[in-house]
Amino acid sequence: MEGKVALVTGGSSGMGRATALAFARKGAKTVVADVSVEGGQETVHLIQEAGGNAIFVKADVSNMNEVEELVSSAAKTYSRLDYAFNNAGIVRAATITDCTEDEWSRIMDINLKGVWLCMKYEILAMQGGGGVIINNASTEGIHSQPRRPIYSASKHGVIGLTKAAAIAYAGVGIRVNAVCPGPIRTAQTEPVWRRDAQGEAKAISRVPLRRIGAPEEVAEAVVWLCSDAASYITGHALVVDGGSTAGQY
Repeated sequence: MEGKVALVTGGSSGMGRATALAFARKGAKTVVADVSVEGGQETVHLIQEAGGNAIFVKADVSNMNEVEELVSSAAKTYSRLDYAFNNAGIVRAATITDCTEDEWSRIMDINLKGVWLCMKYEILAMQGGGGVIINNASTEGIHSQPRRPIYSASKHGVIGLTKAAAIAYAGVGIRVNAVCPGPIRTAQTEPVWRRDAQGEAKAISRVPLRRIGAPEEVAEAVVWLCSDAASYITGHALVVDGGSTAGQY
């Protein structure tokens, strides 16, 4: 990926940080985006410390102007955009009857509208020379959890957007795929499966590989999907879940 440029949203920690570092290790110049300035700058520092080239751009993916400026900053700094990992998202547990309108809007604005806005401007930036977009959809984009129906709905929407965009822009050399991580050990997702003292054991019991995944394992899948090794793959949702969705979850 020498000479290529990658953009990662939600890059301040977890899967976003791991993927930004993975792109940089492959030689890509990396644009790290997040609402967390401190975390995003730390990711950039880690890349630069390892000899990579990266910049940080503060951006709220639910804000159209900020997303447009984010993609514009990548183009202005590096003169191109080849890869994008639309990873920014939030996890909220709220049942259908308990969820408030504000909670619904917040989840959908970041998880679904944010992916649409990012794709909108990334596609415009890539149309001249092609590229690859990967959206983070979660395994809850494939199956649903009764404790998180609104989150699940947002992630189902991400897969729908991914497939539609893949079909629409294949002709201009843009591939669009999704990754669907299962239980991954990050600061944001850990509270979801560690609801009590036995929470982690319960989560692991649902994973055939009998462990929680690492952010780096998702990062490797993202980078592979962006590589020439995956040049015939588009419109696909790649599960990275230790086998969780292979049977009854």
